Amino acid sequence: MRVISGTARGRPLKAVPGEGTRPTTDKVKEAVFSILNPYLQGGWVLDLFAGTGGLGIEALSRGMDHAVFIDLERKSVEVIRHNIDTAGFREQAEVYRNEAQRALKALAKREVKFALVFLDPPYRLKTMEELLLKLVGYELLEPEAIIVAEHDRSNRYPETVDGLQQIRRADYGDTAITIYQYRDAPSASV
Repeated sequence: MRVISGTARGRPLKAVPGEGTRPTTDKVKEAVFSILNPYLQGGWVLDLFAGTGGLGIEALSRGMDHAVFIDLERKSVEVIRHNIDTAGFREQAEVYRNEAQRALKALAKREVKFALVFLDPPYRLKTMEELLLKLVGYELLEPEAIIVAEHDRSNRYPETVDGLQQIRRADYGDTAITIYQYRDAPSASV
């Protein structure tokens, strides 16, 4: 694993030891960022279920201003911190060990707004729609924010979710990427 492009291009990223984390492959990461390139114009990025931190670090390397990394596993948090230091982004990053829904609530209290969000939960978790609703309901998204959901290819998500419009879906082997853009004011309560 490595940073593919940008200011930290080529820097190696450490993997989380054990079988519990499924890092996004370089092939999928390259395809995702090829799609995202026109949307990367600064702002804050949220890497939820960050694992190694590879997606958020790649976004920083390609011009995002600041990243928040969230993961529940202690080993993952240690690896994320190491990878942030290796890539040279310590001053632009925050790392928290927390459960995803609680982390979103805490971020909402800080009134943080994200231009880019990565959702890459373990495939066994079936909470993607709920997480999308929370991002909107907690008002965590900038206008026109992009949300990238990585999931099992067999899962299909709706075209629209409370102000989020699906703009792309792509399959890469057993993995699928669904990309939403925030286009509307929230209507659901959290």
